[in-house]
Amino acid sequence: MIEKLLHLDRRVIFVFIALAVGVPMVGGWKFDQGSNPRTTAVHKYIEDLPDRSVVLLCFDYGPASMPELQPMALAIAQHVLSRDLRLVCMTTYPDAPLLIEDTLATVVERLEKEKGIKREDGKDYVNLGYRPGLVNVILGMSADIGAVWKTDFNDRRYGDLAVTKGVRTFKDVGLVIDLASSSTPGAWVVYAHERYKVKVACGVTAVMAQDYYPYLQTHQLVGMLNGMKGAAEYEKLVGLESDASKAMGPQSCAHFLIIALVIFGNIVYAVSRRRARRQTP
Repeated sequence: MIEKLLHLDRRVIFVFIALAVGVPMVGGWKFDQGSNPRTTAVHKYIEDLPDRSVVLLCFDYGPASMPELQPMALAIAQHVLSRDLRLVCMTTYPDAPLLIEDTLATVVERLEKEKGIKREDGKDYVNLGYRPGLVNVILGMSADIGAVWKTDFNDRRYGDLAVTKGVRTFKDVGLVIDLASSSTPGAWVVYAHERYKVKVACGVTAVMAQDYYPYLQTHQLVGMLNGMKGAAEYEKLVGLESDASKAMGPQSCAHFLIIALVIFGNIVYAVSRRRARRQTP
C-alpha cells in the first residue's frame, strides 16, 4: 500500500486540483476575508479625504497581471468615484491605457446603474494615458504635472480639464495609489513620498508583497492591497462582490488541498523510510 502511494499517478493529483477549483466555482462557495489593517488603512484614508481631493491611480501593470490587480483597480475606482473626489489615472506601461479605459467605463456604468451616481469624463475622472520612464515621470510631475501630461489619452489639453483644475504639483494630490506588477511602488516612495511628502499606497501581486512590508512598518506607505485576497478585502469594504470575492472560494480550496497533499506526502515518506530501516538487516 505504501509503495502504491509513493508512486501515485500525478494525474490523480490533477483531478483533485480540478475538483478543488471547479466545485467551489460552480457551487458559488464564499469565504469571508475578514479585515486586514493594511487594506483597511487605504480605504480609511480615501474616506477621510476632503471633497474634490485628487486621487492619482497608477496602472503599472499589463494584461498578464490582470487577475490580481484589475479587481483592485475596479474596487478602488468605484470607491473614489462614489465619493465627491477626483480620479486621475495614468500609467508607465504601454499596454495599460486601454485597461484604464475599460476600468473607468465599467465603474461609471455600474455606479449609474446600481447607485444612480453619474460621473463625467473630464470633470470627475480622466485617463491621462502613457508616458515612458517612471522616475523621470515622477520627477517631472513634482515640478509641473501639466508639463508631463500635456494632453490626456483622448488628446484633450491638461489645462482645459475640470478634473485637473488647480492640480499642478504633488502638493495638490491627496493620495497616490500604485497598482503594480513590478518594483514601481518603491520608486513612488523614494522619489514622491520622501522628497515631496505626497501620501502613497499600493496594490501588488502576492509574490511581491513581502518586498513592501518594510515601507509599511516605517509608515512610508499608507497601506497595501496584497494580491487577490487584498482585492477581495477591498471589495468587501466598498460593498462590492465581484471577481476577487468570487475567486477566493476556488483559490482557498486549492490552497487547503495543496497543504493537505504536502502533509500527506511527508507522512507517507516518513512511514516508508521507517519500514525500510526495519527491513534492513
